[in-house]
Amino acid sequence: MLAEEKTEERVEEKPVEEAEEKVQARDLVLLEAALYVAGRPLDLRELASVLKTRSKKRVQRTAQKLIDLYITRETALEILPLEEDRYVMQLKAEYTPEVRRLSLRPMLSVGPLKTLSYIAYRQPLPQKQVIDVRGQHAYGHVKQLEDLNLIARERAGRNMLLRTTAFFADYFGLSHDLKTMKQQLKTIFEKEDLDQAEPEKLQPDKT
Repeated sequence: MLAEEKTEERVEEKPVEEAEEKVQARDLVLLEAALYVAGRPLDLRELASVLKTRSKKRVQRTAQKLIDLYITRETALEILPLEEDRYVMQLKAEYTPEVRRLSLRPMLSVGPLKTLSYIAYRQPLPQKQVIDVRGQHAYGHVKQLEDLNLIARERAGRNMLLRTTAFFADYFGLSHDLKTMKQQLKTIFEKEDLDQAEPEKLQPDKT
């Protein structure tokens, strides 16, 4: 009787285990798809919404499995954990020189990119200051940058302050910490006079 009961228990456990394995496999595929489509770092909240779960541990566990899986693959891509519980799929550094010329053109022309550079390095700053420095055409730049979710405007008394968004940091591969970001930008621009900086040096993070 005991042997028969144990056999029945194993039979009952098998479908449960198989169901759990299917869920885990689907979680891996969905997380991989999300990182691929986004083309930028995603945080736990965003990934949890894709997996339709409220469990951060489930997302972290799945992400770590995917990281380990990519380590074992012979592929040009890798998945990395970043600060603030974010994850990104990116090209391995050793392949960048070979394919950099094929990367997509930046979504901004030189004028708006110069305005964005000025805002990013001196933020938060009044919109009036941007217009005074960059000229009346900068009104159009600010609107375009806001529509692309690269900057945000907020009212401070009679002034309208401008600052970059989290999406800006992710898109250009910069830190979310403002002090660190400005140090990174200083290195990119090579000098503090942003009006004379070469805006083409500020490019989307494709690696």
